[in-house]
Amino acid sequence: MMPIDLRSDTVTRPTAAMREAMLRAEVGDDVYGEDPTVIALQERVAADLGFEAALFTPSGTQANLIGLMAHCARGDEYIVGMDAHTYKFEGGGAAVLGSIQPQPIPQAADGSLPLEVVERAIKPVDPHFARTRLLALENTWHGRVLPMGYLRDAREFCDHHGLALHLDGARLYNAAVALGVPAGDIARHFDSVSVCLSKGLGAPVGSVLAGSRVLIESAKRWRKVCGGGMRQAGILAAGALHALDHHVARLADDHRRADTLARELAALGLPAQAHTNMVFVDTPVERQAALKAHLAAHGIVISTGYLPTIRLVMHLDVDDDGVARTIEAFRAFA
Repeated sequence: MMPIDLRSDTVTRPTAAMREAMLRAEVGDDVYGEDPTVIALQERVAADLGFEAALFTPSGTQANLIGLMAHCARGDEYIVGMDAHTYKFEGGGAAVLGSIQPQPIPQAADGSLPLEVVERAIKPVDPHFARTRLLALENTWHGRVLPMGYLRDAREFCDHHGLALHLDGARLYNAAVALGVPAGDIARHFDSVSVCLSKGLGAPVGSVLAGSRVLIESAKRWRKVCGGGMRQAGILAAGALHALDHHVARLADDHRRADTLARELAALGLPAQAHTNMVFVDTPVERQAALKAHLAAHGIVISTGYLPTIRLVMHLDVDDDGVARTIEAFRAFA
């Protein structure tokens, strides 16, 4: 029986159709800007999200990093959520490599950054302070979708205060499917957006940064500096294009399965909540090792850590039978 890996939506394997598309991909040297499949992917994402240009990168971490470096100079500052991926889980790259100071503030329960708190964090124009240049948001955040009204308010706020607005849209398409809107309706509020193609969409590698032509030219230089220039990358871009063509609408299945799993676990007395494709289960830390071992014996892989909450993630390789097996394994443990 195939294991059910619930650690993340990054663990998906390319489908047979995706592998075939990658096998047939036309390629060239992307460092020279000559790979036709990479060009097609970049143009596709830019058009879908409503931007002038886009840039294919090896990872979401690099897409965010070069986006921040394109927006900010040494000694500048970006305001970001205290639990945002760009601040907490990307190795401090903006500070280490870009000399960009992060100003973290706590997220609200829905993942938004309260704009009155952001306003108080903006530094005065004074040599004593870093120069506040950018507000960075994340959508989805722990599976939570930022409200469209909040995005409009954030855009107006940034325009009023002279700030750029960046979106870590690693799961942008999950947010769009959950809201029932095109991804471009979310992206249009931002000056730049990174979107990951190797999470719920199921491509094997890659993210795309979208923005103005000027910003993307700057980001392209930083991509090279950071070692992200790839050669015949069209093989990877073909997988990403296939994902955009075939795997966006099906994200609704992941959301439905997450909701089903959360409801069934709650019925077992396990406090659980679903947000888009993620289920969060309150579990005492001292019981997590036993739970992990029990689930592993049933062919189910999870991550545990130091927090009293376990995250279970639905994705391309988890079907209805996988959800049913997971519920039965939890029932046996409970």
